[in-house]
Amino acid sequence: MSKATATLVSAADARLLLLDGQGLLSDPARRAGLRTVQGIVEQLGFVQVDSIQKLERAHHLILGSRLDGYRATHLDELLFRKRSLFEHWTHDASLIPVGAFPHWKRRFARTEQRLRKSRWFTHRLGADPERTIAHVLDRIASEGPLRTSDFERGSDRPATGWWDWTPEKAALEFLWHTGRLAIHGRDRFQKIYGLIEHTFPELHAAPLPSEAEHLDWACLSALEKLGIATSGELAAYWAAVKPAEAGAWCRTAQADGRIVEVMVEAIDGSKPRRAYALPSWSKRAKKLSAAEDRIRVLAPFDPIVRDRKRAARLFDFDFRFEAFVPAPKRKYGYYVCPLLEGDRLIGRIEPRFDRDGGALVVENLWWERRVKATQRRRRHLNDALAVLAAQIGADKISWQKSQRAKS
Repeated sequence: MSKATATLVSAADARLLLLDGQGLLSDPARRAGLRTVQGIVEQLGFVQVDSIQKLERAHHLILGSRLDGYRATHLDELLFRKRSLFEHWTHDASLIPVGAFPHWKRRFARTEQRLRKSRWFTHRLGADPERTIAHVLDRIASEGPLRTSDFERGSDRPATGWWDWTPEKAALEFLWHTGRLAIHGRDRFQKIYGLIEHTFPELHAAPLPSEAEHLDWACLSALEKLGIATSGELAAYWAAVKPAEAGAWCRTAQADGRIVEVMVEAIDGSKPRRAYALPSWSKRAKKLSAAEDRIRVLAPFDPIVRDRKRAARLFDFDFRFEAFVPAPKRKYGYYVCPLLEGDRLIGRIEPRFDRDGGALVVENLWWERRVKATQRRRRHLNDALAVLAAQIGADKISWQKSQRAKS
């Protein structure tokens, strides 16, 4: 189908399909439990892990924005007791439902080939990489799950910084990335590595999907979760296939009638873009609506803002994570969270958790242009902050003096 005859999808419909696929149209006040939390991760496909804790770990914030009653203990139970999730790499470190694990077997093999050819392999693993790898693997096989700190650094090689890895630390990461070790647990966010066959015996024994099965899973599941997407967006979702492979899949799936080509409207002034959708996209969009009677505080790594260009096209919202931007060059702040109201991104807020004082502190608040800070909107923001405070364990909400008047 040519661009001239492809159906035009409004930005509003594309937003609703994206929000629905990403679990942001479901009732966040529904009963919170392990089954609900597992269902949210299944719907998303994965939840990104991040170590910054100015407010709360990103994975907890992502789940908390979709479920008011979510608590960090829910995820710990699923990860380390029920083992219904595993930790590995998508575009970044992520928590993934175990049903997807067979598809990581192909990633393990590709990653090993790439790492063995890289300078990282010899530089990080020292003069005898194979000996170091074997030593680390043998210790875990005989002693059980171990931390990096269980491998002695020695007085002859003191630590000099965060990225000053010992060869043993590099070997642990190499064995994890290539599928011979799993994250068995965590100790205050420090990884505890265990043999994959001991941590996930059934997953370890699962058959390897064919290349065709893997490609079909990666593209089709991504399209279901994005609603409407370009071939490049499909490839980027899991970071499991190459853009050219996703492009070829789209052409084949379109010829087979499994997907349709559309043109997606943009509201940031850019031209409509060619993309793909499931044939039922129009019927699905007509059934969707976004409740505008509440505000959600999103994580900076939330899937709907992770793709900065897509957020601009569909929401007219320019979002950049600025934690690694030098302070004088930041437009907003170190750890800023978008505010979602209905199907609109209406502002951003910079909160932090004062753990000593037990307070959720609002350092800054910015409303988007043409968004009025009405009394009703302020009330909904305070409600959202109360939900967030309960999730992170804050006893009170405090506004910095410079923000009290604005709010």
